[in-house]
Amino acid sequence: MNFEGLDPGLAEFSPAMHSTLDPVLDAHLNPSLLQNVELDPEGVALEALPVQESVHIMEGVYSELHSVVAEVGVPVSVSHFDLHEEMLWVGSHGGHATSFFGPALERYSSFQVSGGDDIRQIQSLENGILFLTKNNLKFMARGGLIMFDYLLDESEDMHSLLLTDSSTLLVGGLQSHILEIDLNTVQETQKYAVETPGVTIMRQTNRFFFCGHTSGKVSLRDLRSFKVEHEFDAFSGSLSDFDVHGNLLAACGFSSRLTGLACDRFLKVYDLRMMRAITPLQVHVDPAFLRFIPTYTSRLAIISQSGQCQFCEPTGLANPADIFHVNPVGPLLMTFDVSASKQALAFGDSEGCVHLWTDSPEPSFNPYSRETEFALPCLVDSLPPLDWSQDLLPLSLIPVPLTTDALLSDWPAANSAPAPRRAPPVDAEILRTMKKVGFIGYAPNPRTRLRNQIPYRLKESDHEFDNFSQVTESPTGREEEPLHTVSKKYRKVTIKYSKLGLEDFDFKHYNKTLFAGLEPHIPNAYCNCMIQVLYFLEPVRCLIQNHLCQKEFCLACELGFLFHMLDLSRGDPCQGSNFLRAFRTIPEASALGLILADSDEASGKGSLARLIQRWNRFILTQLHQDMQELEVPQAYRGAGGSFCSSGDSIIGQLFSCEMENCSLCRCGSETVRASSTLLFTLSYPEDKTGKNYDFAQVLKRSICLEQNTQAWCDNCEKYQPTIQTRNIRHLPDILVINCEVNSSKEADFWRLQAEVAFKIAVKKFSGEVKSKEFALADRKELRSPEGFLCSSIEELKNVWLPFSIRMKMTKNKGLDVCNWADEHELSSLGAPSQWGPARAEEEHGVYVYDLMATVVHILDSRTGGSLVAHIKVGETYHQRKEGVTHQQWYLFNDFLIEPIDKYEAVQFDMNWKVPAILYYVKRNLNSRYNLNIKNPIEASVLLAEASLARKQRKTHTTFIPLMLNEMPQVGDLVGLDAEFVTLNEEEAELRSDGTKSTIKPSQMSVARITCVRGQGPNEGIPFIDDYISTQEQVVDYLTQYSGIKPGDLDAKISSKHLTTLKSTYLKLRFLIDIGVKFVGHGLQKDFRVINLMVPKDQVLDTVYLFHMPRKRMISLRFLAWYFLDLKIQGETHDSIEDARTALQLYRKYLELSKNGTEPESFHKVLKGLYEKGRKMDWKVPEPESQTSPKNAAVFSSVLAL
Repeated sequence: MNFEGLDPGLAEFSPAMHSTLDPVLDAHLNPSLLQNVELDPEGVALEALPVQESVHIMEGVYSELHSVVAEVGVPVSVSHFDLHEEMLWVGSHGGHATSFFGPALERYSSFQVSGGDDIRQIQSLENGILFLTKNNLKFMARGGLIMFDYLLDESEDMHSLLLTDSSTLLVGGLQSHILEIDLNTVQETQKYAVETPGVTIMRQTNRFFFCGHTSGKVSLRDLRSFKVEHEFDAFSGSLSDFDVHGNLLAACGFSSRLTGLACDRFLKVYDLRMMRAITPLQVHVDPAFLRFIPTYTSRLAIISQSGQCQFCEPTGLANPADIFHVNPVGPLLMTFDVSASKQALAFGDSEGCVHLWTDSPEPSFNPYSRETEFALPCLVDSLPPLDWSQDLLPLSLIPVPLTTDALLSDWPAANSAPAPRRAPPVDAEILRTMKKVGFIGYAPNPRTRLRNQIPYRLKESDHEFDNFSQVTESPTGREEEPLHTVSKKYRKVTIKYSKLGLEDFDFKHYNKTLFAGLEPHIPNAYCNCMIQVLYFLEPVRCLIQNHLCQKEFCLACELGFLFHMLDLSRGDPCQGSNFLRAFRTIPEASALGLILADSDEASGKGSLARLIQRWNRFILTQLHQDMQELEVPQAYRGAGGSFCSSGDSIIGQLFSCEMENCSLCRCGSETVRASSTLLFTLSYPEDKTGKNYDFAQVLKRSICLEQNTQAWCDNCEKYQPTIQTRNIRHLPDILVINCEVNSSKEADFWRLQAEVAFKIAVKKFSGEVKSKEFALADRKELRSPEGFLCSSIEELKNVWLPFSIRMKMTKNKGLDVCNWADEHELSSLGAPSQWGPARAEEEHGVYVYDLMATVVHILDSRTGGSLVAHIKVGETYHQRKEGVTHQQWYLFNDFLIEPIDKYEAVQFDMNWKVPAILYYVKRNLNSRYNLNIKNPIEASVLLAEASLARKQRKTHTTFIPLMLNEMPQVGDLVGLDAEFVTLNEEEAELRSDGTKSTIKPSQMSVARITCVRGQGPNEGIPFIDDYISTQEQVVDYLTQYSGIKPGDLDAKISSKHLTTLKSTYLKLRFLIDIGVKFVGHGLQKDFRVINLMVPKDQVLDTVYLFHMPRKRMISLRFLAWYFLDLKIQGETHDSIEDARTALQLYRKYLELSKNGTEPESFHKVLKGLYEKGRKMDWKVPEPESQTSPKNAAVFSSVLAL
């Protein structure tokens, strides 16, 4: 409601007027309303005042039913009919809210919402009421309890709110933006800029958001993007009110006159179908409020501030006979609202009175209202009836006096026998997982029932409770789940955390190879299997690592860093935290629904198969875009140079398939356009006859897709039925296929084809056994129908996928696809058999693709399912890791890696193992590309760089960058320390035996990294002291342990040397690659959080240098006090101080151990250290005068600089 042009006398109203109620009756108040009402001099609020006389209401005609006083003398600012209960809410100019129940307007609740600001809008929700004031949004229960209080900026002047769905709210006002607020998190999620400021009224339909502006305009905005789609310039002065119904928009307002603003008696009506104004509607009152009241027709109610109300049709003529009068107590009507049922109208006036008009004697405010909760009446004098037929009814409902006489229920033992209620049997899952300690068993809660609730059966019709021992034990023992079809190695693996975190978790139990697994506890780590697939593609692995750009969040760079870690690992698991952090920042990933919440990922909500297929398409597209501008054209050495232009990326060269899309109209007009795709999606035939299809047939049908669809024809100049076909112009080097098995229909197709293929194999096997040339004793191996060798007929169960396929481009732009077996030779195509495969390809355009990886979705109801990959690891990987040259199929299930038989990679039992993604590669693919890895990180990353912080000055600099003559060499010492902040708190639970079990560790992020010179004249002086800027929300800065304070990581207010994580990561990577040795305390955790893999011979960790086997780890603070007589880490930790101290401790270690030549003497030193530590309880004595490393002689040069 826009109050411009209203009665100037309202401006004299002061909020202080209603602080106490004056017993003197206001001059404007109708005395008849205050009959039988006492005005309390103490200022107690008045009760609701119903009309004393019975009012006769004529059906179908609006008449006044009741009038009540909300607050004496305080104008009503807003009224609102509750959408869930039979209640009417009113808010006053003094910030007070009052609710009335039912048509009788009985006062339900009354409470103060704001200290002095008027309530500008009220919105009812299911569990409470929203109140909007000038710069405050408050959510309160209907009884008055505050649910949340959201303070807006003091400069805001809010006027309107709009509930777009159950949890999203739009708030607008006189400023040039509209806020979107999430009611679940009570946080601002979006700020939409408004071209025309002053949004005082908002409405919504299924097509648009409607915003009414103080300038007299009404803008129509898109429901998704909030962009302006259309704008109506309704009034030249200001807008008073508007409403929307169906295809009509009606507005009233003020026009500019020579003397100022004047109320316009013409209502502007707009047709939303044609987006234009229709004939204005002239009315006989000065319109201030209007609402559509659609009953049988789309009639409008137009209200003036003086109390006149007129009904008329928006497209007809207004009749003076349709005017009725509301008798306000005050001079003006201030607010107007219509109930959801259209049976009641509410008016609020300037003297605090509320008038209810209805069209029936017993109206209802809502079509379906829920029952309203009232305060419980006093039950002192009434007792509930006791139903003796209810066995569970507690007898304590009837109070019994204390007596020493025998009770009637106290039967003698001869007449009664105790019959205790039998306990139900223990859940079989609890017995299966139970571990006994003595005579006590411990088991995790299977969470099959609510907490502290055990169902009992009062009428035992069966005998399952009679014998406790009848609970069946698992036939496979307690290590395996009974009747569980998922093989153990395919189940979702989890890391079990202890007090030491990951240090005592045995990853070798899950991975006995030298390949690196990936840890699954990081958010959105569902893509681990696809990262492994990309890594084991040799051209992708090499060429991704050659990429480096300046973008802060580049997936190609981060994937290259992760591949480098996988290269360095010798069986230890890695984590893709930095890659997934960059992944979460990309807007396209969020728009595609690829960013999962922790709860969704843990519960397995949604289809993981669809998710990983969308991720597959996204990552290929994103890598193609990231590498497109920085690609070296000489990286590709193979044929087809015309296809691979200098603007194309190496991802495009590997995965892109060039196509022709032909559209043929029935008029004969044909349109051809070229396009390319990075992957294909399988399209299954609509065949219910059980016909046998080769995989190659389905693949050809999916690549050369033909479909009938409506498309625009330039010749016909209209949409016509067209036949659209797709032809291949160039085949990719790596063929990526999304299986799209997303429903039972596709799963049944795979199952049926596998069954048919198995029957053919059995039939062929039976024929070979009967053949005279095939003696059973000489039979060593079998063949599938495609010719694949297998050692047992059982291996061919659930197999439909071929290990190899052959593709040939025909002269008429066609494509031949067939399954290919190992004994087939290219000579069958007309090429001499002595020619190599590459030569045959060049001559005949024939390409053989070998299956390299399959990604499958494991269906497991207990864990929510998971994703695993079968990968054929090539010779180059085995040569680097194990020194052997062979190929082998492996199962990759996060950090579980296990060699498998090749048939296991193509066996899909659709009950629990569903194919999602297939990767086929051309034979001899590696020979087509330059696979040399050239480290793109140069020494210039260590030179001086600008800080991201705006307030950072040279006077605040805490380090001196390396000069060109100081560049580190192999074996140089570098002191390192890092500080961290917490992004997500640890999730843990208490076991039944009282021990703590970590479910999910806290998610840490590096906040500060310091590197100190370890030798030379400037030893001890930092050359890196970077604070890492983060865009993610920090839960805990851990200031006591990290020294990081709020604001240190914010570029707007930080005075530190602020950089990006990628910038500092490159510096550390260069130091690792150059071969320096890092000295620090607890470096294992530091490198883990930074996401770096450092060879063990480059790490000198003082935690382990001063450690005895099977003894506790000693803190840096105690070591510094004991060996160096330094007292560090007084109030907070400082990474420069810690790195310098670690360097000094390493020098001390070399001194005590004689450079490691006298381990026995150093062992005695350690024994003395542990004895002293036990006596001191490992605590450093409080200093008489604080000592720090800055006072040591070795750091005198630092202070001089």
